[in-house]
Amino acid sequence: MSRRRRAPGDRAELEERLAYRFRDPGLLELALTHASLAGVRRRSNERLEFLGDRVLGLALARLLIERFPGDPEGALGRRLAHLASRGVLAEIARELALGRHLHLSRGEAESGGRDNPTILADALEAVLGAVFLDGGFAEAEALVRRLYEARVAALVAPPRDPKTALQEWAQGRGLPLPEYHLLAREGPPHAPRFRVEVRVEGLPPEIAEGGSKRAAERAAAAKLLQRIESAGTT
Repeated sequence: MSRRRRAPGDRAELEERLAYRFRDPGLLELALTHASLAGVRRRSNERLEFLGDRVLGLALARLLIERFPGDPEGALGRRLAHLASRGVLAEIARELALGRHLHLSRGEAESGGRDNPTILADALEAVLGAVFLDGGFAEAEALVRRLYEARVAALVAPPRDPKTALQEWAQGRGLPLPEYHLLAREGPPHAPRFRVEVRVEGLPPEIAEGGSKRAAERAAAAKLLQRIESAGTT
């Protein structure tokens, strides 16, 4: 008997990639529903995202404690912050081809929502929240370990906080400390977006966005550090 050829958005295909089969398929559908489709008769994945963020943090914390028994709290915190960052979450979501399964409004889809890092990261956290509700913490933790095992193994040294690294770079050259300026705060109260500019004397500024002011500052510092390294001025 020939196997049925699956459509690109087939949920069974996603479950295979997750290596987890939902007892309640409705939880997975909810996890994949973006706020652009939310309304009177339809809920979005925002509450599952909230839950999944906490599940991810706890699962990663235990994994890091096991893998790096000699790390102090600060080093563990930097590792966790990197692994739980929007960029890493979006990378994993792309590896799972999560974007093709998302329920988006037509406008959101046409504007590139299926590859939007924020939407992908939020959806992955929502999926983790859905797995937790469907199968318990053990199943959710097992999924986090499958998704993160290689990344944790590759994280030999704790990542440096970009703001700290940029400050040290400036101080090492006798320059004033970097200055951060909030340019804009946009979006709804439950999902704000901050735009921040960072300036270092003698260098053109960099601008970045984030889900919090601190995240935006870190992103801006990282962009400026990358430019400094590319110019060979480290």
